[in-house]
Amino acid sequence: MADLSDAYWAGAAEGRLVLQKCGDCGRIRHYPQMLCSTCHSFAVEHVTASGHGAVHSWTVSHHAFTSDVRDQVPYTLVTVDMEEGVRVLGRLADNAPLRIGLPVHLGFETRADERPIPVFTAATRVRQEEQPQ
Repeated sequence: MADLSDAYWAGAAEGRLVLQKCGDCGRIRHYPQMLCSTCHSFAVEHVTASGHGAVHSWTVSHHAFTSDVRDQVPYTLVTVDMEEGVRVLGRLADNAPLRIGLPVHLGFETRADERPIPVFTAATRVRQEEQPQ
């Protein structure tokens, strides 16, 4: 049996947020779970999220919990309400003025020999960078 999070990590390696979707009732869930909390079905599908969301809350970490972030202290962790109706936790990549409801976009950062980590960027900055020159 495949690990519950295999689809998530495969998508993250490609820069995509892959979420579970109940194969019976259609409820989207995150973090990966064996069974749907709505209808208790074991049927599961996977969908790629839009990557768009809004800040629900945040915290500033002044302690490096792992050596790979030691040079980034202090850093901001945001909890984001994604368009798909789930919450995702990740690091905020820029110094955008934080506020509840701040539009953000999710990407993934990969360092050598490590799994990708979710990183959010203020959506206004992303939109400006995505505009054709």
